[in-house]
Amino acid sequence: MSFFRRRSGEGAAGGGADGRRGFGFARRPAARVAAVPALDPAHGDEELRLMLAQAAAGDWASLRPALAAVADGAELTWLLVALSDVAGVEEWTARAVADRPEDTPALLLSGARHVSWAWEARTGARAQYVTEEQWRLFHERLDTAEEQLFEVAEREPRWLAPWYFLQISGRGASLGPDVARYRFEAALRRDPGHLGSHKQRLQQLCAKWGGSHEEMHAFARAAMLAAPEGSPLGELVALAHLEHWLDLPDGEDHAYLTGPAVLASLQEALRRSVLHADYPRPRGWQAAFNTFAMAFSLADQPRTAHLLFEALDGAVTESPWNYLSGDPAEIFRAHRDRCAR
Repeated sequence: MSFFRRRSGEGAAGGGADGRRGFGFARRPAARVAAVPALDPAHGDEELRLMLAQAAAGDWASLRPALAAVADGAELTWLLVALSDVAGVEEWTARAVADRPEDTPALLLSGARHVSWAWEARTGARAQYVTEEQWRLFHERLDTAEEQLFEVAEREPRWLAPWYFLQISGRGASLGPDVARYRFEAALRRDPGHLGSHKQRLQQLCAKWGGSHEEMHAFARAAMLAAPEGSPLGELVALAHLEHWLDLPDGEDHAYLTGPAVLASLQEALRRSVLHADYPRPRGWQAAFNTFAMAFSLADQPRTAHLLFEALDGAVTESPWNYLSGDPAEIFRAHRDRCAR
């Protein structure tokens, strides 16, 4: 099937149209030279790029007002997801919180970082390959995250971000389906259409986390159909098919993705989301395009995949290419080049 082996790990824990139907921007000339694929943590977003540099430098004096200026809860959560992956944030946020315990944004960033930092300790390996020391660090950091995020949620009841990260920490701590459902619903009460929270719920319903393929697919499709056409939630359907594909043995996986029912489902999701004229192209839109590009490439639909790769113009996101063994940018390049022939 695919020309890269799949990873065997469980995985880790992230503009309007131009008047034409399609991807919201003009087609490039066919003769242009394809951009060199690059994994960009900032997704080409210059504001985020500056914030990442400030986080790496521990420049909270500059980063804090920039975060405070973001009024939209979904955008703030998206920014925090990226910032939480910056090494060393756990050190200077600890000092910031110690110096000013009332600094809620610092506490929120610290809690978010502890979730990401916990998964760094655990790694994406299957449970039987995680060492005792890795488990200890994992749970120690998750405990800190839970304490800090709940404190933020109590101080700022309307904020979405703590409930987004609490979904991830709760799954890691194996707090059970009732807790997971409560935290997801808490996030939706603050932003009913939040794609990130729906993605976390999808993970919770995966077979690898105690759910089932049936629950996962039913959730993804119901969420897509309940949203207006053009909603980003259509990506959930493609993600569910990739999760199902990942869980199947060689041979069955390819047959699954190339089956008529799955292909029809992927096409429907594509039409209702990123291909729809009303798709908003939110910050971080590249993630959805990468998801659909990988799904259609693996499903032997090169023409559709080529359109998605062309729209991305070399912009690679780590997920979902990290489901395949190797460097995400190189895997992206190989799939893109094959689909361009």
